[in-house]
Amino acid sequence: MRLPHLTQAHAPLVREIDVVDQHGEHRRLLIPAERDLTVYVDKRELVTLMTLGAHPEWLVLGYLRNQRLVRSVDEVASITVDWEVGAAAVRTHAGIDRIEERTSRRVVTTGCGQGSVFGALMDEVDVIALPQARLMQSHLYALVDTIRLQESTYKSAGSVHGCALFRGGEMLVFVEDVGRHNAIDTIAGWMWMHGVSTADATADEPFVFYTTGRLTSEMVIKSAQMGVALVVSRSGITQMGHQIAQQLGLCAIGRATNKHFLCFTAAHRLVLQAGLAGPRIVRPRAMEPGLAR
Repeated sequence: MRLPHLTQAHAPLVREIDVVDQHGEHRRLLIPAERDLTVYVDKRELVTLMTLGAHPEWLVLGYLRNQRLVRSVDEVASITVDWEVGAAAVRTHAGIDRIEERTSRRVVTTGCGQGSVFGALMDEVDVIALPQARLMQSHLYALVDTIRLQESTYKSAGSVHGCALFRGGEMLVFVEDVGRHNAIDTIAGWMWMHGVSTADATADEPFVFYTTGRLTSEMVIKSAQMGVALVVSRSGITQMGHQIAQQLGLCAIGRATNKHFLCFTAAHRLVLQAGLAGPRIVRPRAMEPGLAR
């Protein structure tokens, strides 16, 4: 398999600014350095992505993969990112078949910064088949704790989403971006460049995708396209995200903090272990918070 040549463009992830607090005092504060990146495929403008810019080449490759514009990594010859002009130039070996037709219909998603997907992405849900996979409750708790301890831009500057890919109890990659859709695309690109295939997992050592953001239809579909049957979020789930997860048999777990979580779909993939959750606390249903924050 021929891997594409990727540049290794770097840009500052945070910027220091002056702020005034409630007491009128001036302070210095770090904020994420959001920037625009316009993607050109074989000299044709495709899309502009708003991104933190941590791994722009993986982001672009994963975007092409998750939008189903390229089916294999060896279709891409190179990705060249130039931050001075805010552009990523993608060169393919044989072009993208029917690219104008396939990119003519867009769906604006609920992603941060108004993400969008090409309409054909939604049309392919029915053909996705997920692998056998199950998640032990102890592994879920270990995963959440690993994320809690992870050094991150969020801890220093806030205002970003984090996503990670686990295999069994091992975190393979952690990515942050201004939008969770960018972070999952970057992970998809990383998987291709590192030859990571979810087909290599076993039922007891599955791939698990983690996100700090809510589980929207876009996040559920992209996880499923990557062959990941277990998705964990610190946040909630939307109605369409729930509907598609049910349709696919994808296990969607949300509100995962400390030892608390809610399994929204495919609970048969979650292996509960007696005593791990601690004592049961019963509270009135009227106190339950909304699930799609």
